[in-house]
Amino acid sequence: MAKIPHRLYLTEEQMPKQWYNLRADMKELPDPMLDPRTFKPATEAELYPVFCEKLAHQEMDDATRYVDIPEEIQEFYKMYRPSPLIRAYNLEKALKTPARIYYKYEGNNTSGSHKLNSAIAQAYYAKEQGLKGLTTETGAGQWGTALAEACSYYHLPLTVYMVKCSYEQKPFRKSIIQTFDAQIIPSPSMTTEVGRRILAEDPDTTGSLGCAISEAVEKAVTTEGYKYVLGSVLNQVLLHQSVIGLESKTAMEMLDEYPDIVVGCAGGGSNLGGLIAPFMQDKLLGKADPRIVAVEPASCPSLTRGRYAYDFCDTGKVTPLAKMYTLGCEYIPSANHAGGLRYHGMSPILSKLYHDGYMEAVSYEQSKVFEAAVLFAKQETILPAPESAHAIKGAIDEAIRCRESGEAKTILFGLTGTGYFDMNAYSAYLDGTMTDYIPTDAELEQAFAKLPKIPGIQ
Repeated sequence: MAKIPHRLYLTEEQMPKQWYNLRADMKELPDPMLDPRTFKPATEAELYPVFCEKLAHQEMDDATRYVDIPEEIQEFYKMYRPSPLIRAYNLEKALKTPARIYYKYEGNNTSGSHKLNSAIAQAYYAKEQGLKGLTTETGAGQWGTALAEACSYYHLPLTVYMVKCSYEQKPFRKSIIQTFDAQIIPSPSMTTEVGRRILAEDPDTTGSLGCAISEAVEKAVTTEGYKYVLGSVLNQVLLHQSVIGLESKTAMEMLDEYPDIVVGCAGGGSNLGGLIAPFMQDKLLGKADPRIVAVEPASCPSLTRGRYAYDFCDTGKVTPLAKMYTLGCEYIPSANHAGGLRYHGMSPILSKLYHDGYMEAVSYEQSKVFEAAVLFAKQETILPAPESAHAIKGAIDEAIRCRESGEAKTILFGLTGTGYFDMNAYSAYLDGTMTDYIPTDAELEQAFAKLPKIPGIQ
């Protein structure tokens, strides 16, 4: 058998022409979103004040298995897709493992991550609807950068609320977002009512994605012609990100391979949901039984230590409630947490799959994650984003188990992007000043105690 190439690219003709909607094959669907005023299931029309109409439809569509990708988006994808599937030969050798390790590399665009896959789709639908502009939040900055690119392409004004501690840790994210003509504001801020309220309660807060979402939503609903868009968590985002998994599966089929284990980092769920989509479909339909492993930070462990409950998607409690694994919408991750993956909850789709036993989850302290990142960089010559490094750590541990057991399993993980905007974090790790933080049970219980009380449900 010929040696498998290091990198495999699909042709443009082999790129997906449709997104895959995982909900169409789930045995049990996630519980519906609830209107925050009535606690009744939200309707598609009730999402229109916040979201573009076609995105609201995608959010609520549980039945359509495949959704056509508009030709204009397909053409945009061709500027940076298909992304390569790479065999990690050098990492395998360094680990002395019989496992075959593959990774899907999504860092080959200016945003440095997979986020552009959904950003261009959301900007396209906004332009099609004739909107005047968009608002959004961003944590580590990948989503804000990607959406700034997409909005610039369609000449749409954009306001980005970036989690304050990340804004301060990563000043060059501001520069690149401004390069694409977007406005960027550290959150919480004095520019919104909810931001002012949060600052009044805690002037020294370092912010959270929940805070930033609240500000972005308020800005959207109070500005004529504007809508809000989100880079993770939502059903529509996982739909758009399915191109990652669809490309991966086609490439692996060309190599006569199929993953025994699929590993992805997990914050809100966009990358993980996109990567696992077609493999989870096989699992749901009984065609194959890969292990699906979500890897999250120990400082924000929504799957491994959260509650499966209805919660607000934002700290200001203005968004619909979602049934998900959550740490509580008022949970603020430690400011020393260096990467993204800071959201208090997990995608309702992934939460339901995890709750029903189709997925596993593990968490790691960030020093162990950066140790894996440095090892990977030395072997594979790509400096990974801290978020991606969680998946790397998970894949390395699985490969070591293969070494110990002698099993030659096939491992696929998602390398979501590059770490070149995260050099302060790498410096902290390399000079020994990086610290780990794991919330105590008591701290988590304080956040759980504030989960919304919903009559007849929780």
